[in-house]
Amino acid sequence: MSDHGGHIHLVLPDPTERAACFRALAAGSSRVVRSFANADAWLEAGAEHEGGLLLFHWRQPGPTSGAALLDRIAGRVNTTIFVAADRLSIAESRAILRGGAQDLLPAPLDPRLVRRAVDRSLGDWHLRQDALTRHRDAEMRLAALTPRERDIVGAIAAGLGNKAIARRLDLSPRTVEVHRANIMRRAQVGSVAELLRLQFIAESAGEPPNPIRFGA
Repeated sequence: MSDHGGHIHLVLPDPTERAACFRALAAGSSRVVRSFANADAWLEAGAEHEGGLLLFHWRQPGPTSGAALLDRIAGRVNTTIFVAADRLSIAESRAILRGGAQDLLPAPLDPRLVRRAVDRSLGDWHLRQDALTRHRDAEMRLAALTPRERDIVGAIAAGLGNKAIARRLDLSPRTVEVHRANIMRRAQVGSVAELLRLQFIAESAGEPPNPIRFGA
């Protein structure tokens, strides 16, 4: 968990609760767990840029409330959010849902429940980050193609052969062959199957939304 980001951050005002959760999460592992007394301390430390798993109490002391913190980090694909709360209004529940929290944990927190929730999410977090890395790499490699070459990739994806592509794009078959060779070189692929897989990854919608769980 300590490599490639993915730190676990606790933003819990109660020192006893914070220490208990820290011990539960750090025990028997090499992952990095950082704890903060409030949202302002977390922001001042620049921890928001690290990515990973964030657990914070909805009731935050200081200028930055839980709602403000959630608004600030909502939609970040490198952060999985857990919210702890003892009671919530309908408006607060809606805000948490809109903010994309992964899990809502009952407060006061049970460290064992926190450990289970975080452990369950670690693998998913790494899978999402790996998928995002592949997505960005595919986009970058395909961005090296010219507009004409991208047209040809689309035609290949549609199952057309060189002659059909030539007719569609008003090119000679030989020109299509030259373009295909350039496409393979620019996109750094060794086969048509690899090229199509690269295009599929690049066109993927990215990370799916995380359905909120309630203390599961």
